[in-house]
Parts: sequence; C-alpha cells; structure tokens
Amino acid sequence: MFKVATSLALVTWVSACSSMLPVSHSNASSFQSFEEARNAVVTLVPMKSSKKIGQREGVDFAKQPNTKILTHSDVVRLLVPAGLLKREDLDPGILVCVEARDACNGLEITASRIAKTRTGNFFADFINYRQRTETTGWRFNALILYVDDLVVYRSWGGQPKVDELDVSTRPLGPFQEMGPSLVSSGR
Repeated sequence: MFKVATSLALVTWVSACSSMLPVSHSNASSFQSFEEARNAVVTLVPMKSSKKIGQREGVDFAKQPNTKILTHSDVVRLLVPAGLLKREDLDPGILVCVEARDACNGLEITASRIAKTRTGNFFADFINYRQRTETTGWRFNALILYVDDLVVYRSWGGQPKVDELDVSTRPLGPFQEMGPSLVSSGR
C-alpha cells in the first residue's frame, strides 16, 4: 500500500510541475493587436495626410518602440535598388520622396507581441530529454515616407497570427552534450 501511495504522490507531483516550466513575453509595441497597428497605418492617406494626423489619432509613430527613423539616403538604399527597376516602376510616392532629397525622411516600424510558453512534462524538460515550446502572438511592420510634413507613401505587412510549435528531443537527455566534448578531448 505504501508503494502505491508513494507512486501516486510522485506521479501527481511530476504532472503538477508543468507550471514550473519557463514562460516569456515580448511586447515590443504599444499596439495591442495586429489590427490596431494596421488601422493606424491605413488611416494615413498618401499625398493628403500629415504627420499630425497620426498624433491626433493618438499614435505618434516616431515614439513607437522599435521604430527606425530613415534619412533620404536610407530611403534610397532601401527602395531604389541599383539597376533592377526603372523610374516608372517605382510608386509615385517613392519618386516624390527621392526627388525631395533632404526633405525626404521616413519611419520603419517593427511591432510585435510574442509569448513563448514551454509545455509538456516538467521532468523530461528539466533533464533536457524533450522540450516543447509554443510561440503565439503577432508581428507587424510598416514603412511610412514623408516629404517635410506630408505623408507621400505608406505600406504595411507582417504576420497577423503567429502560432508555432518547436519540439526538441535529445534521446540521451543531459548526456547528449557530452558526446562531442568526449570525442574532442580524446585527441
């Protein structure tokens, strides 16, 4: 009877330990969702909207985390590949920006909310036998070009839904990493 009680207690303890697995969150944006970020960029109408439109809507793109401020030379390097496209192939907003020289600047916005959760058996994870990581969230990127205060170009993209599963199995568990070091130390 004692063996059964001990076994049952051990199984209960090990299965309850999954809550001890690591969890990490990356909130690299003040936007709460992909849709919110997309809507903020879509409200900007090229050749009509100004920088102040975004600020009035409560979104100051230049103050967003992970936003890169682009100079004229950055815009040229990013959007005008040497010899691949003709002038007429470029978006009119990009042409206006390139021709404006120093009056041209832009913002490259990278926003995301990602959560990584280790799931599965605590003991198998702890001894590095099997680790299971679930990644969920969203990733958004946008490019906005300005000439002085006027929005001349905007585009957006990204992953509205991130749902990834990474399973790593090491048949030798904690001894898996010893193999290469034993072979190299024997030389």
